[in-house]
Amino acid sequence: MRSPTSTRLGRDIRTHIPAADGIDAIVMLDDADDAVWQRAAPHLAVRNNDSHTLYAYGLARALLSRIPRADGAVVRPAILLHDTGWSTVPQEQILEAIAPGGGRPDLIRRHEIEGARIARDVLGDLGREASVIDRVAEIIDGHDSRDQALSIEDAIVKDADKLWRVTPHGIRIVCGWFDLGPEESLRLCASRVDAALFTEEARAIARGLIAAAAIDHAPQRAGLV
Repeated sequence: MRSPTSTRLGRDIRTHIPAADGIDAIVMLDDADDAVWQRAAPHLAVRNNDSHTLYAYGLARALLSRIPRADGAVVRPAILLHDTGWSTVPQEQILEAIAPGGGRPDLIRRHEIEGARIARDVLGDLGREASVIDRVAEIIDGHDSRDQALSIEDAIVKDADKLWRVTPHGIRIVCGWFDLGPEESLRLCASRVDAALFTEEARAIARGLIAAAAIDHAPQRAGLV
């Protein structure tokens, strides 16, 4: 019987790996964004909003890199603070507020209004410009319930928030929320994303994420490493 072919090279190639700061798509929170995050995080420790927010931040940064006319000084704090208002909603009601086939529009509005208030407090404490605070609060107050984007910055925040649903993390978390299998979660998340996006850049990201996730459920993928 033939032995399986080794897939290990057998030598160290680490000297050929570039530094992270030389790869544009690798992003981390800088000091200014981390200051917002540190104040937002206590409000995000409900319904996986903390991890969701960080992934949405990464997606927003990816969109900003392709839409240079957008103001990152508005988008970045807005995405970090957008879901802080869920901390004011009873935890047992949060999933019902967003559940397919149900929903609580009143609670969705509540988290937007309270999130805008929290954002004003956080950014005010950090000494951000009044014009930035106003724009961030305006975006958060309507990021889920408003059907139209008020600006390119609003569009990016909305798109980054929705794109999270079709990331590997989003699909896995939604499985747990609604007791779904991975393929069911993929179908649910995919159906709730594309039509909700505002930018072509976000639609391209969504299609790539959905296509890659779908291959996990292709019969040809079964049993492969």
